Amino acid sequence: MITTAVIPAAGLGTRMLPATKVVPKELLPIDERPALQLIVDEAVGAGVDHLVIITSRSKPAIEQYFASDPMVEASLERQGRGSAADQLRRYGNDIRVSFAYQDRPEGLGHAIGCARAAVGEEPFFVMLPDELMSNSSLLIGLARVVEATGIGAVALKRMPRTELSRYGIVAPVGEERTVSDLVVFPFVGVVEKPAVDDAPSDLAIIGRYALTPDIFDDLDALTPGSTGELQLTDALAAQAKRKPLWGVISEVGRIDIGNPLGWRQAVLEAAVDDPEHGAAFRRWLSARTAGLA
Repeated sequence: MITTAVIPAAGLGTRMLPATKVVPKELLPIDERPALQLIVDEAVGAGVDHLVIITSRSKPAIEQYFASDPMVEASLERQGRGSAADQLRRYGNDIRVSFAYQDRPEGLGHAIGCARAAVGEEPFFVMLPDELMSNSSLLIGLARVVEATGIGAVALKRMPRTELSRYGIVAPVGEERTVSDLVVFPFVGVVEKPAVDDAPSDLAIIGRYALTPDIFDDLDALTPGSTGELQLTDALAAQAKRKPLWGVISEVGRIDIGNPLGWRQAVLEAAVDDPEHGAAFRRWLSARTAGLA
């Protein structure tokens, strides 16, 4: 199974300003846990024991979050939150954490390329922290496809035509098939944020990937696109031209928290489901929204 996950977290979080002026968007709370912790929990649930965080030296709080802090752990213990304290203690012990730096916004492809030395020569996950998944099953499925075929796999979701211009859209070749009991599509191309009429399908790449290490050579060979950035989708397209990659259709619950609406939805969902305060919150919410359209 895949045991390394790369999490690109160097972005500026401009859609969440002014909060992200001082707090990295990845550390904005979803209930009492920072969003980045939810991504880590998903990775660990899929068997990951090595996290590679791509960050910026202008965001030292991200590294500090993973640093040992006995005072914080003791405070959690006193509050009766021993499981949270145990979670923090795992970093640097059961879970190895590496950092790589992307100090200039040169695109997702450049960010992933920064992880090459830390990843080594094994397959690895890429997890975009703007997207929260409801559980680890999607990562586990992607890993199974790579293990069975030796070829990279990305998570896909069918999107309404009106949303296609927001995503990388794949060009499937042939019909869907089954690999390791999962519905997959082989694809031979990727178009980044196409106009609706130019989209090759309605299959959008969402923020989970299981990649083989040869992707780093394709990332090194990239040239900047029209935005001046190096795009991961261009490297995937180069790989797919040599041999079709796999797209795994996702049915996992997903929320895009990279924008204010999605973040609010995630916070609300976490509050409603909270085992301690959820019932009281649901009563308050019902009263607060009574009569609203």
